Amino acid sequence: MSHKNLRSVPVYRKALELCKMSREIASYVTFNKDLLKLYKSNSLRDIIADSLLTDAILIPQKIAQTEFSASNDERIKNVSYINIMIQNINSYCTGLEKDGVKEKEYLNLLRKEIRSFRKSFKKWTGSLPNKGNISFN
Repeated sequence: MSHKNLRSVPVYRKALELCKMSREIASYVTFNKDLLKLYKSNSLRDIIADSLLTDAILIPQKIAQTEFSASNDERIKNVSYINIMIQNINSYCTGLEKDGVKEKEYLNLLRKEIRSFRKSFKKWTGSLPNKGNISFN
């Protein structure tokens, strides 16, 4: 599959939407508005936002690696990794709430986007070649 065709993969497009929404929420809730330097912050909220961004950015990268991989083992590893990142993003939403983010409707929108992504993700994992008896979901 060529790089050009990657945007035709629905789960990849959903991952990019999730990434964009995560970036917007991180930008809104952080105290340090320089998103590239959040990792340097001592603020728990900034650290959670940085983790949220990191995982959201890695999801489309892992989808691309999976799409281009000829190795079943690599595909399984990437799908497992994406599942963990999805769980993490849900946890980051909870962490931001516990840290006092008052705009819970934004976090709920992100959770809704995660649910939508997960549906697309499950459909995509079911279509991956050579998965054998391994369950991706």
